[in-house]
Amino acid sequence: MPSSLPPSRRALLAGAALSLAPALARAQGGTPSQPAPGAAEGKRLTALPARARIKPEPAPETPVWAFDGQAAPPVLRVKFGEAVRLRLENKTERPLSLHWHGVRNRNAMDGVGGVTQSPVAPGASFLYEFTPPDAGTFLIRPLVVGGSSEPAGRGLAGLLVAEEAKAPVVDRDVPLILQDWRLEADGTLAPFGQVAFAASSGRLGNALTVNGKPAPEVIEAAPGTRLRLRLANACNARATRIRFDGLKAWVAAVDGQPTDTFEPLRATLPFQPGTRYDILLDVPAASEPAGAVVALIGPGMPLARIVAKGEPVAARPAVAPIGENKLLPPEIKLQNAFRRDIAIAGGAVFDKGKPEAAPSFTGDPTRIWTLNGAAGRAENPPLFSVKRNTAVVLAITNTTAFPQSLHLHGHVFRLLHPLDDGWEPYWLDTFQLLEGRTARIAFLADNPGRWLLSATVLERFDTGLWGWFEVS
Repeated sequence: MPSSLPPSRRALLAGAALSLAPALARAQGGTPSQPAPGAAEGKRLTALPARARIKPEPAPETPVWAFDGQAAPPVLRVKFGEAVRLRLENKTERPLSLHWHGVRNRNAMDGVGGVTQSPVAPGASFLYEFTPPDAGTFLIRPLVVGGSSEPAGRGLAGLLVAEEAKAPVVDRDVPLILQDWRLEADGTLAPFGQVAFAASSGRLGNALTVNGKPAPEVIEAAPGTRLRLRLANACNARATRIRFDGLKAWVAAVDGQPTDTFEPLRATLPFQPGTRYDILLDVPAASEPAGAVVALIGPGMPLARIVAKGEPVAARPAVAPIGENKLLPPEIKLQNAFRRDIAIAGGAVFDKGKPEAAPSFTGDPTRIWTLNGAAGRAENPPLFSVKRNTAVVLAITNTTAFPQSLHLHGHVFRLLHPLDDGWEPYWLDTFQLLEGRTARIAFLADNPGRWLLSATVLERFDTGLWGWFEVS
């Protein structure tokens, strides 16, 4: 990235994110719209056992759970202003719900089983019905209190794309959904529920897939072709950094929200579970080596290869921003904000006298992590309660021995500068907080309901690392 890039950008790149009727049409306090009587339910997604090729042949296929029996995570596309109507049918052996990660949703549709809805029991179904208030790229993740790690670790994930009314001109729009799998030698999935994983880094896998296939995804296109890559981290716990090798990449949106386009510092970006990026790039000339999107794991693991093939296309206009989201507030009045301190605690501990030893944990395995001294429970009192349209500043301190990836439900936030004298010029719903650090986030609590602040590492979520707040 050029040295003229504002420090705020450098901070991000250094790692500084049923039949319930009315569809959400919340535009700064707008009223919900009602679906037409007898409106079609739309798409069905059936979660059921299937088999997938996680590693290349001759490795055996792996028993997984998949939507509609397809190993590739579904990509649901709607136009901006169009309703999502999707019936989840659960043919697995565990309760399910679908969280629409990043959508500033109607509370009853947020998809947290045990908080915003009853979990969908095996053999049952649930109709999700809402209108995304923003265009953008959003994850679909299983999220049931105490039971999220297994359905996600068995393969259930997806992407929701709400296309802009006036989208940037690109030749191809390509989703790249990263998943991480923990396999045994015989190709089956390792057992779930280990306390050691939940108390430390989460369920880290030993195999990566992109779009349900062994990485890397190969994208062949004519030289000069403009691509829009929608990168989404759907892993249970795998946080990494991604690097663009041999590619001139421009970030156009972070966590689904548009930003002024910029080139990543040293061509790398932080990539925690739940994070999404919209990337614009032009395919290099055929005479150049193939470009790659690489996860910085070990010596580097390619997630996608961009291969020039065919006759060059005409030069494209310069990359430009994809447009401002005018439904978000132009500023947050920090001087009048409601403020709350939140401390993350728990997890395994290291023996300072034996730094080479593995971390250890003793205690209740269902309450490994806490926010302000309490493990997540629906019956807990709220972390805080505010009236609608209140500006909120949270000072979040990570007292644990591990980096924490956190997600704010139903809202998007600004990451504040250390002295509260400004914020980074992008909106987030997910961010990483390093061990021993404090970060301040600011948001306008304009979406009524009970909302979570939760870990995006699902083993931590299942064992207490979440709390809820109320907007009335």
